Amino acid sequence: MAAPHALERHLVLVGFMGAGKSTLGPQLAERLDRSFLSVDQLVEQRTGMSIAELFAERGEGMFRDVEEEAALDLLKRPQLSVIEIGGGGLGSEATRAALSARAFVIHVDVSSDEAWERVAGSDRPLAADPERFRALFEGRVGQYAESAQVTARDLDDMLLATAGIQLGPYGEATGDAVVVDEHVARLYGLEATHVVPAGEAAKTLVQADRLWRALRLERGSTLTAVGGGSTLDLAGFVAATYLRGIDWVAVPTTLVGQVDAGIGGKTAIDLPEGKNLVGAFHWPVRTILDTSFLDTLPPDELENGLAEVVKTGLLAGQPLWDLPRAEQVRRCAAFKAGVCLRDPLDRGERAQLNLGHTFAHALEAASGYALPHGRAVALGLVAALRLSGLDEETREVERLLGPEPAAVDREAAWSALRRDKKAFDGAVRLVLLDAPGEPRLGVELPERDVRAALDSLIAPGG
Repeated sequence: MAAPHALERHLVLVGFMGAGKSTLGPQLAERLDRSFLSVDQLVEQRTGMSIAELFAERGEGMFRDVEEEAALDLLKRPQLSVIEIGGGGLGSEATRAALSARAFVIHVDVSSDEAWERVAGSDRPLAADPERFRALFEGRVGQYAESAQVTARDLDDMLLATAGIQLGPYGEATGDAVVVDEHVARLYGLEATHVVPAGEAAKTLVQADRLWRALRLERGSTLTAVGGGSTLDLAGFVAATYLRGIDWVAVPTTLVGQVDAGIGGKTAIDLPEGKNLVGAFHWPVRTILDTSFLDTLPPDELENGLAEVVKTGLLAGQPLWDLPRAEQVRRCAAFKAGVCLRDPLDRGERAQLNLGHTFAHALEAASGYALPHGRAVALGLVAALRLSGLDEETREVERLLGPEPAAVDREAAWSALRRDKKAFDGAVRLVLLDAPGEPRLGVELPERDVRAALDSLIAPGG
């Protein structure tokens, strides 16, 4: 069975000369915090000759032997890396076998015309004659398709593929068991083995217990979850704990789910004392982002999702909220995938995704989870930006999201905030921004300042 993602495997880029592997590879490695390794560079180091010189002086056969040896060496290394293999490297049966065993392979796609335009006039030995070049291209396309798990054309495509995320039509519910949000099941007429309440009402011990008892699955089974972020949180947590962990597929149907909640392997249920206090890290074997689900979302649900889009744009330092909806989803999902792949267990920089959420989760808990997540996040972003001293960005968030003070009990909100998962030694730790695209993690401020920021989000009389 092909690897579903690259969390525990080398990430290998294959494709024809001129596809952009040497350009995109280092960028991808930086986004994943991995080393970038090139088979061609290792060949040149070992032979003391350029590829062109090796071809000219010792012939293509000698080059292929050294290339295979270099590829096998890199694939055996224990530290996970991004590895570029030259356009003809898949001609080796031994290399293909090693890729199947140790790598997640991405085909960097390019047309023959694009490739020729990029390499014509270079010193590449196999790019001297356009007819031979195109014939070689046609002869290798099948090898790339056969060896690669996915095809990509840009960096965001690669980040999504690395995380096991695909964009496109979902189709009918599939899996050994299917958990569907009751609203989605009714709206789309989906058949499900298990229907759960819509929204935060799904994320309870009662619902988890109901699923654990109802499931009749084996260790090799797959649980599919279709619905909003709450449905995915519940089903993912159940999958993580049932039989000590079974595979699951996430199909988020809301904007919140597609740009944030459905990505990264965090699963959880809520307790009355706080949001997401019981959970597990359990990465889906596949995440399917079908933006056609968004066509039926009511305006308030789109506004909920827009809050997460704005948060992601602030972290990325780019106005992602100005993009068309489908591109918003693609870019936000790719950004979050990159952060989570660098820190899959939330032990470092992944905390940046908590921007505004310390306040948001406190407000949600104080409301008994009646306050919609997006409204809470909008308020939380305002508080975080005010504490960051970013007045212009605060005004922009207020313009985009129009947050209104929450009607919740102040003491209940403060109590919930102090129990936030990011707290350390009893002190609340915040994510702030030095500037858009420059998050600052683990910020500890005087308690009176944090309390004042929270109070400013609560309606009078709360």
